[in-house]
Order: sequence, then structure tokens, then C-alpha cells
Amino acid sequence: MNAVRSKQAGGSVSESQKMHAATGNSPEPALEFWILRFALVGASMAVCYALRPFDLRALPAAGLGFFVAMIVLLAELRLRRAEISGLMGGAIGLVLGLLASLLITLVIARTSGPEATKSFFEFLALISLGFLGLVIGTHHGKELRRVSLPQSAEIADLPPAGQGQMKLLDTSVLIDGRIADICETHFLDGSLGLPRFVLHELQMVADSSDALKRQRGRRGLEVLQRLQKLPGLDLRILDDDVAGVAAVDQKLVELAQRTGSKIVTNDFNLNKVARVQNISVLNINELANALKPAVLPGEPMRVLILREGKEPSQGVAYLDDGTMVVVDGARRLINRTVDILVTSVHQTPAGKMIFGRLEEQRTDSGSVRAATAGAASARPEPSNGGNGHSLRPSRPEPSPASQYPDSDSV
Repeated sequence: MNAVRSKQAGGSVSESQKMHAATGNSPEPALEFWILRFALVGASMAVCYALRPFDLRALPAAGLGFFVAMIVLLAELRLRRAEISGLMGGAIGLVLGLLASLLITLVIARTSGPEATKSFFEFLALISLGFLGLVIGTHHGKELRRVSLPQSAEIADLPPAGQGQMKLLDTSVLIDGRIADICETHFLDGSLGLPRFVLHELQMVADSSDALKRQRGRRGLEVLQRLQKLPGLDLRILDDDVAGVAAVDQKLVELAQRTGSKIVTNDFNLNKVARVQNISVLNINELANALKPAVLPGEPMRVLILREGKEPSQGVAYLDDGTMVVVDGARRLINRTVDILVTSVHQTPAGKMIFGRLEEQRTDSGSVRAATAGAASARPEPSNGGNGHSLRPSRPEPSPASQYPDSDSV
């Protein structure tokens, strides 16, 4: 029971403390305020009793002082509930009203009327304009809270965070699929827009009678569903269409011009056409080429020879990012991992090509020299009259740039 009472007492104390905290008052300041109020009443009555204004006697003069003190206390109780904006507005209005009454009194003082009449109009202007300024300023002072500061106005004009320029997706970039990985890493900001005609073209590819096209179209639809499931990615289906244009690429260019958007594509021709018309293009192939590691001539490298090259003695390998590596003298080493030295690097419109030669050291399947010796022993060489010198003429090494003008020729 004592514990319950103590809890109840503690609860009442906490509630009273909350009430005092909410009102901003505590018992000690309230007592001080009451002492100040009584002091104001006493001082007002004492001043009026001593001065006796309007030729009043002692008691009526003290009563006048008490009446003035009551007016001040009522004004104090009213102003305590007023807002700061209302007080500021009232003060500004009162000052403006008094200034206006001062101008009026200056004009009245220069007239030739009786002094009593001029005094009447002066006091009338002072009281009426001061009262009007106080009331109107207090009423409209609340509008001061809605006045925005210059800094806040400038911040409000800025675009919201995370909302950049819209990017329009092409069919090729959906079929490629790397756009989903790029979006997962948050390298693309803003909104991604998929026009309805691009979605229709992707559906037609997925419904094609050709098995390869049908597979590519379905892959594009799967990538689109993956993009829709990414958290924080704003993917919008746009119903905007371009009338009078049948080609999807031309529609995409016209829509990008009209909306001021960028185009995300892997199409080489669309990339060139859009840039001719000053449209920003985000080409994923160019991004992939820019992110490929730099390879310098003379740098060692280990590759797997997969097929023959264009020249009889060349073998072709590929890096993990798809870069073609042409190795001179590696045709006999197909399906073997060899160590090579980079001789040159060529940048083509379709990507980067690396040319190299076999390094004079052991590979995973044996020594290059041993493999060369084995191949020479299996194929007899003609001799020049038994003197041991080979009759095979030496063949100069062809230039890599003349053999592979671009990666498509390999």
C-alpha cells in the first residue's frame, strides 16, 4: 500500500512538473510575479496619492492609481497569451500610427483655428491612429511567420536530391543486361524512362520465330523485371509517342529532344545519330572499354589460346572482359595456357586489341622450346647437299595493324 501511494504521489508530482514545464512557469517565479504585481499597484496608488492629478482629493487620487494599475495588469495578462509575431506586429503598427498622428498634429498646429479645437483634433489623431496601428499590426503580425528568408527561398528552388535528368532506355541496353549491374551499384541517378514503343519492340523480339532473337528478347524482359525490383530505382513506363515516325530509334531521338533526356544505348548507329543532334548518350560499351585495365607493351601476360588467327602462325585468346589477344606463333598451342609478352595495343571502334608474342619460358603444358623442337623433329627439313643448313627461307613478321584493322576481321 505504501508503495502504491508512493507511486501515486510520484505520479502526481511528475504530472505537476509536466504542467509547469509545459506552461513555462514554476511556483517560485509565479510568487515573484505576484510580488511585482502588488508592488505595481502600491506604487501607482502612492504616486497618484502624492501628486493628486486633476485636483482630486487623497482617496479619489489613490483610487485613480488603483484603476490605472488594474488596466496595466489586464494588459499584462492579455499580452502573456499573445504570440511573438502578434506582439511584433502590434509594436510596429503602434509606431507607424504614432508617426502618422505626429504628421497630422504638425499640420493642425499651423492652422488658424482656436487652441481648444486644435488640441481636440491632435489628441483625437493620436488616440485613434495609435489604436488603429496597434490593432491592425497585431492582427496581421501572424503573417510574419510565413515570410521566407532569402536562404530558404534559394534552397527551395534547388531540385530535390536524387532527382537528376531522365535517362531513356533503348532495346539494345535491355538485351545486353549490364544496365542492371550498373543500377545496382548506384552509378546512375535520377529516373530511368522506358518508352512504350521500346517495350513493344522488345516484346516483338521475344515473340520472334527465330530462336536466337526470341532468347534475346526474353533476356531483355528478365532484365526489365530485375530493374523494377531494385530498391530506390525510379523506373517509369512512358506513354509518350512521336506521331508520323515509324522507326523506334528515330522516335527515341525525337522524344529525347522534346524532353531534354539522355539516351542509354549500346547501338553504334543510334549513338552516332544522337550525338550529331547534340543529345547526350550513355554508351555502356564505351564505359566498359574505359574501365578495362591498361596494358603496356612489354608487359607479361598469361592467356589461354582458343582458336586460330588470321595468319597461319597466329593464335587468338580472350581476356575475362572479352578483349581479344592475338599471339604470334601460338597456332600450334591451341587449348593451352601460355605466357606471352605484349608487343602492341590497338584501339578500334569495336574495342581494344592486344598483340603479343610467346615468352621464352615454360608454360603450363611444357616448354615452348620443347614444343617447337618436337614439332620440328616430327617434320623433316630438306637439307642443302647434306651441309646441315636449312633451305627454308626466313619469313618477315607481318604488321599487326595491317592484319587486323578492327576486331571484327578476326
